[in-house]
Amino acid sequence: MDIPNLDQLRIDYKKATDDWVLAIREEEALATEDHSEVAMERWDAALIKEQTLMTKAKHTRDHYKDGLRKVNFGF
Repeated sequence: MDIPNLDQLRIDYKKATDDWVLAIREEEALATEDHSEVAMERWDAALIKEQTLMTKAKHTRDHYKDGLRKVNFGF
């Protein structure tokens, strides 16, 4: 049975989470007094980026948890 590199899985998860948090802040910063269509489109694009990074963070979390289960419980 392969032993997963838990340190790397944790690092990957923390990086993905940090990227997601940054994207949330970027998206939030686009909620400005500029009510133009262009501003709204930028805001929507930032939301799509945030959602993509959220999915990546959840995916890396699942990999990390799978590695922990493998080490701690053998499955």
